[in-house]
Amino acid sequence: MPLNEETHYRILKLLQEQPDTTQRELARELGISLGKVNYCMQALIKKGLVKAGNFRRNPRKSRYAYFLTPKGIEEKTRVALCLLKQKAQEYESLKRELRQLRHDAGLVAE
Repeated sequence: MPLNEETHYRILKLLQEQPDTTQRELARELGISLGKVNYCMQALIKKGLVKAGNFRRNPRKSRYAYFLTPKGIEEKTRVALCLLKQKAQEYESLKRELRQLRHDAGLVAE
């Protein structure tokens, strides 16, 4: 079950913003299954991108906080740059397609 770049980035971003978020909350926010979130979290922890720690004062010791490691912060930046490049290419492609459609429809190009 490979992790696509956009999901990868969104998980890292959400964890950096809200380290105490639960896997269930992540699944809901990302629109993916809880099982996929659990799989992704285990992979991120194994790669050393995220560190999980129990809340010390929480009566429910099953609650974790997820912290990006320095390596995780670097990875989030790397993925963000890749996504930026990809989205910029998609944007340019859409602009070309729109120009062609305007031309085909006989509309004046902007």
